[in-house]
Amino acid sequence: MIPIRSATEIDSIRAACAIVHKVQLVLEAAVAPGVSTQDLDELAEATIRDHGGIPAFKGYHGFPASICASINAEAVHGFPRAAPLLDGDVVCVDVGVRLDGWYGDGAFTIGVGTISEAARGLLATTRAALDAGIEASVAGGRLTDISHAVELAAIAGGATVIREYGGHGIGRGLHEDPHILNYGPPDRGPRLKAGHVFAIEPILSLGSADVEVAADGWTTITTDCSLAAHFEHTVALTADGPCILTLPAGQPAVGVPV
Repeated sequence: MIPIRSATEIDSIRAACAIVHKVQLVLEAAVAPGVSTQDLDELAEATIRDHGGIPAFKGYHGFPASICASINAEAVHGFPRAAPLLDGDVVCVDVGVRLDGWYGDGAFTIGVGTISEAARGLLATTRAALDAGIEASVAGGRLTDISHAVELAAIAGGATVIREYGGHGIGRGLHEDPHILNYGPPDRGPRLKAGHVFAIEPILSLGSADVEVAADGWTTITTDCSLAAHFEHTVALTADGPCILTLPAGQPAVGVPV
């Protein structure tokens, strides 16, 4: 059962998402060669708590940090660590916030220093896949319209969908129904309705779709060590179309390739 959220409830989710966006802006500005993802994690936790939130990931099923920080071939769920980021690296930062019992979730991928043309292309394609999934999040459509839109954008950009992971509902829980695949045919699954709130999150690679989980039980790496990228927004479906809760009106987007 996919929850239908009232306008008041969506405002509560929006408030958590506003902190997610603040954290993302702070981290985007901090990413540079020589900075560690552990540094980013500490900065994220301080920013979340300074704004009255609680890091949603810390302690979630035993996850030890406030952000997921996945570097290069790490597709998702990377542990922050003390080793410095290097010029040419690509790092995905996934941020979750709980505020007054409501959750917000968002991710962006950014280059460190000067990155390759192939990396810039992957980031642009992954961001385009997110935009396509959001555009397909229309009341009256069906759930796999989102999945199909993401996949088409990935194919158009020459990237591969990592199929083990996808989007999800969000609200009172960090992960709620439904699971949203990032691939598949359109016009299947539940009917989309105003009041649904989804975290839409394409995760793509430049090579194989196959991944393996590291010994830490979390960090997920492409088996051919190909570069991976991940973008995510929390989105509310309304009668007037999708509304991005993790991008407050008038605020800059985070991690947009240049």
